[in-house]
Formats: sequence, C-alpha cells, structure tokens
Amino acid sequence: MASNCEQTLADLPPSAKLVYYVIRHEGPLTQKAIADESLLPPRTVRYAINRLEDVNAITKRVNIIDARQRLYESDKGDSDTSQRGAAAADD
Repeated sequence: MASNCEQTLADLPPSAKLVYYVIRHEGPLTQKAIADESLLPPRTVRYAINRLEDVNAITKRVNIIDARQRLYESDKGDSDTSQRGAAAADD
C-alpha cells in the first residue's frame, strides 16, 4: 500500500510534491500559509492542492478560527508533526 501511495505521488508534478511535503511536515495549513511556506504562487498552490485531493493524498477541513478558510492536512499520519504539536501545546 505504501509503495502504491509513493508511486502515485511520484507521478504528480513537482509543485504538488512540494505542497505535499510542506503539508506533511508543517501540519494542517491554509492555502495562504502553504504559499508562504513553499514560496509558490497562490494559483500554483491551488492547482497542486487539487491534484493532491484527486489522488486522496490530502484532506481538507473547516478552519475553526475562520470558517471561510480550509485547512489542508496529509492523510498519512506523521508522528513528527504530532510530536511538534504536542511540544507547542506544552509551551
């Protein structure tokens, strides 16, 4: 299963791979935050997000802070991200 997911990601354009990497390592982010982190233009980020959603690599959910925005997160559980979130909660 993991190799199938890796193959699917390998077939995506470089912008989608970068967006996936940013989401996976930074945790749930808005489109603007992804654009800021990846240094990609907003239109490219939107395209990459659509491609990643098409292959079910990421999911979107409502941002509780601002319901007009969506948060995008990796479907694959990343222990590094969850550890970072726990560390931030301790601060």
